[in-house]
Amino acid sequence: MSESVATAAPADASAASRQYCTFWAGGLYFGIDVRSVQEVLRYQLMSSVPRAPKAVSGLINLRGQIVTAIDLRHRLDLPVSSPEDQLLNVIVSSRNEVVSLLVDDIGDVIDTGNATIEPTPATLPAHIRDVIEGVLALPDEILLVLGADLAADVSSTNRTPGGRS
Repeated sequence: MSESVATAAPADASAASRQYCTFWAGGLYFGIDVRSVQEVLRYQLMSSVPRAPKAVSGLINLRGQIVTAIDLRHRLDLPVSSPEDQLLNVIVSSRNEVVSLLVDDIGDVIDTGNATIEPTPATLPAHIRDVIEGVLALPDEILLVLGADLAADVSSTNRTPGGRS
């Protein structure tokens, strides 16, 4: 049985106030709109999916619901974690499906108020720009605003065999 780490804020957040669930993957600081986040869970055992894209680490059983787990490092072509690393699951809704994004560490839910999302810098590699909706300059860091639907789309990623060993 898994223990939940955090639950997202209510989905009725005002349009003027933006809240993001934050996390790290491959040394990059990401945020995803809390309205897309269902929950955050500790490491879950996975069943591998033969011949799946390399970004698909496997399938997890989330209280009887089968959920695809996508390794964000693989998805973004970042240095991969070691097989013994127990990645965390950010469970998101994407195109009427539930998907787990595997991340290194979880941050806080932050409220960015009326801060303006800036365009994604052209200096970021294309495979990262493809999943980023923009960036937010925070006092101490730059937050890469991740699109849930964009991150969950592995149809264009490398189709080498995936699955964690």
